[in-house]
Amino acid sequence: MEIRIEAFGLPGRTCAAAPGFPGYEDVHVAVQRRGRADELLGPQPGDAASATWTLDCAATATDAGVDIRGPYVQGGPGGRFVYLSWGSLDGAGTFTMFRRAKLMLDAIAPGTAAAALRSGRLVARLRLSDDRGLPLCAQVRPPRVDWTAAAAD
Repeated sequence: MEIRIEAFGLPGRTCAAAPGFPGYEDVHVAVQRRGRADELLGPQPGDAASATWTLDCAATATDAGVDIRGPYVQGGPGGRFVYLSWGSLDGAGTFTMFRRAKLMLDAIAPGTAAAALRSGRLVARLRLSDDRGLPLCAQVRPPRVDWTAAAAD
């Protein structure tokens, strides 16, 4: 199965300082590999009109629902998620993470997960700016993310 993440409403390449937030330049977002915080899939600039990532996963029907695993899926059974890591790039292209969003897979409706298991693709659609216009962070669950099943290509 694939997980396709379709993001829009990115916060911009510069994030101004705010209370509890120092501000960052040359902001990018990427999917973080499990167990390797420095291995990122598809870094996208924070001012892109949209960003899309496709993750190859293994999905299995269990008594508890659908269990999804893969190189970019974090956490254990019943608590799996995908990290979207926010960071700034320096002149040498080094990514320094400052914030992460967790797309919580346990928040997917059981019927949607089962349909995705049959169809081969699970789609997450979400805005990557929070209510203050900063990079989205913390646990992301509906209604902040819309999960649907779709046919794989």
